[in-house]
Amino acid sequence: MRTDIARWTLETRATIVLAAPVVFTQVAQISMGFVDTIMVGRLGPESLAGVALGSTVFYTLLMLCMGIVMAVGPMVSQAFGAGESEPIGRSFRQGQWLAACLAAVFMVAVWNVAPVLRLLGQDEANIAAAMSYLRAIVWGAFPFLGFVGLRGLVEGVSRPRPVTAIAFVGVVLNIGLNWVLMYGHFGFPALGIVGTGWASATVFWFNFLALLLFVSREPQFRAFRIFERFGRPDPHYFRELFRIGWPIGASLGIESSLFMVTVMMMGWVSTDALAAHQVAIQCAAFTFMVPLGIGMAASVRVGQAAGRKDREGVLWAGRAALALSVGYMGLAALVFWLFPRAVVGLYLDLDVVRNAPVVALAVTLLRIAAVFQIVDGIQVTAAGALRGLKDTRVPMLISVASYWMVGLASGYGLGFVLGRGPAGLWWGLVLGLATAAGLLLLRFRTVASRPQ
Repeated sequence: MRTDIARWTLETRATIVLAAPVVFTQVAQISMGFVDTIMVGRLGPESLAGVALGSTVFYTLLMLCMGIVMAVGPMVSQAFGAGESEPIGRSFRQGQWLAACLAAVFMVAVWNVAPVLRLLGQDEANIAAAMSYLRAIVWGAFPFLGFVGLRGLVEGVSRPRPVTAIAFVGVVLNIGLNWVLMYGHFGFPALGIVGTGWASATVFWFNFLALLLFVSREPQFRAFRIFERFGRPDPHYFRELFRIGWPIGASLGIESSLFMVTVMMMGWVSTDALAAHQVAIQCAAFTFMVPLGIGMAASVRVGQAAGRKDREGVLWAGRAALALSVGYMGLAALVFWLFPRAVVGLYLDLDVVRNAPVVALAVTLLRIAAVFQIVDGIQVTAAGALRGLKDTRVPMLISVASYWMVGLASGYGLGFVLGRGPAGLWWGLVLGLATAAGLLLLRFRTVASRPQ
């Protein structure tokens, strides 16, 4: 018994030490969306609806690409755990090549997404606003993905703090650029939501170049020879990264698509419903960053243990991460349930009459979000632990079953067939996330129990 308690304490402490800066990085990154939503909210529900549509398209498609590049993380962490240097540099280099290829495809797709939005029944004014935002922020696609590859390298060798520092500087820069470009200061024209897009793209470039500069000057990374033969693609490693990464990207894309299609269906209801959804989902996304960061830390801890062939270490790393996620998301659920109006008031002026319908609906959605907090934390942490074991294909299939077959189908049925509207769509999110949580947890227990 004492041995188990000591192991719990040791593993929890180690996970917190690694996870804390990773979590802060995720919070810093989502803070950009938080800041954007608050500042755009001051322009009115119409602008908020345009950003809701545009940012949903942008980040849903970007998550698919991001997941593929995230394969750098488990490749690096397992090599680091095994004490091998050469694969670390090779993984980083091919990750950057992969980021460049994916960014090119992504930019073409986003630039031409307007006809798809029309086919999905979106309001023409919302489409126009979304496209103006998208054609600015899309120029940040490559640095965003390149930064993901750099994070996989730096965090995979347990050096997450520089990433955190850079990300928080990026948040401050984003606030300043939004203020200048959205509202028009220092001689710049007031660009509205277009200014938000340009501000985000600029911050993505800053984060990427700052982290690249750190890696190039830090002595620890010289041993990995990460810039050696950079201009020569390695087809074998490129394929290996893609083999591990595409199911991760597909899983993230499938999960994101659940939220993207929910946004589209909100657009069928009304502009106010779309604006309320943006407020509530931004709140849920903010709390989600903590278990997402814990899941990333779990991927590293599990990967390093797997590299050492330590089966018990794999199990303890996963358990500690799951316990931390459940504890945090339980607290978040209480805040959403008990103080929804106070939370919504961060985004919208509660005293403005025009905002009243949006506020009322956002409060309802936020209380539903309280219900899925814990299962959302479980599913993302279990998925992160499985990535550390390079187990990505079965989790992808679980995502398909959970988010498309359960989440979307039940959301549509509750929202439109049974007439529950926006609330019904969100109950579909609850069912999809709960299904994913149960299946991914079972999968981790099964795979982690196998001999390494």
